[in-house]
Amino acid sequence: MARPTKASIDLAAFKHNYALAKSTAPNAQAVAIVKADAYGHGAVTLSKALENEADAFGVACLEEAIELREAGIKRPILLLEGFFEPSELALIQQYQLWTAVHCQQQIEAIKAQPELSQLHIWLKLDSGMHRLGFNPQDYAKAFHELSVLPQVTQMVHMTHFACADELHKGMTHKQLQACHAVLDNLPAGASFANSAATLAHSQAHQAYIRPGIMLYGADPLDEANRLSKQLRPVMTLTSKIIAVRDIEAGESVGYGERFRATKPMRIGTVAIGYADGYPRHAKDGTPVMVDGVRTQLVGRVSMDMLTVDLTPLPDAHIGSEVELWGKQVLAQEVAECSDTIPYTLFTGITRRVYKEYR
Repeated sequence: MARPTKASIDLAAFKHNYALAKSTAPNAQAVAIVKADAYGHGAVTLSKALENEADAFGVACLEEAIELREAGIKRPILLLEGFFEPSELALIQQYQLWTAVHCQQQIEAIKAQPELSQLHIWLKLDSGMHRLGFNPQDYAKAFHELSVLPQVTQMVHMTHFACADELHKGMTHKQLQACHAVLDNLPAGASFANSAATLAHSQAHQAYIRPGIMLYGADPLDEANRLSKQLRPVMTLTSKIIAVRDIEAGESVGYGERFRATKPMRIGTVAIGYADGYPRHAKDGTPVMVDGVRTQLVGRVSMDMLTVDLTPLPDAHIGSEVELWGKQVLAQEVAECSDTIPYTLFTGITRRVYKEYR
């Protein structure tokens, strides 16, 4: 590996965060969400690291599930979006997957294949997010339709919260009320809680929780609480200074002359850019660490490089270590300076960034 850009993945932190999720709901099982290549961290490696502890894993689609099965993962795997074509049902049975069902067309596809058996269904209720799921007035009918099919051996009620991370909004309470109004008289366990609800809405824990972003150490809450403060960052994105130059007051740095010095400055060029996954829209002043000292981004991020202020670091040099986010600069800080969220930072890491697992 010649180019110094890398993402260091802390497997112990990942396991700590899963254990924290479990501790919040000791009577629930926890489905570790590893969709989107474990939010850019590497689904196969992280799932293998957690397989002895995980109750189940969650992915978005069949391709992601098969990748884990073929890598040797034996724990249950849930397809969070279910299946897209009836032909996928044979593979769901072959690979022994759990699948969400969120519309009548999926029920009809199951009915049309009587040769299927031992399907484990997570039936989705639209409790107010209006993305996927059966309307409350249609849910009981769908549940009874599936529960009498010989193809189906187990069912779980499922919903998803729209605002669980925004603690002062009442939407989560309204969604919980909608769930109880529909589900309290229907048998089967339930799964409501995403990361934010796992950390902040204990009444939503039910039989299964579904921790996602919290497993990777990013706090999903708009205001940190006692639990979320215990999360440990899993990914540390680093590179190195590859050039240093002095500029005078009035000179600009980077494309478009976005940053212009108001005093003499020392500028360092770092070997990372938006083609690696660092956000192009990061503002001047976005924090970075150079040799353990906090400084800031100056100038527009380009495809392969970005520039930082080395004026407060007289000893920084070519080869100095730069942390873009991780344990010293939180991904949330970078996200806020880029008008985005940590999810997009993690999932945006591209294949030319070397991953190192510790």
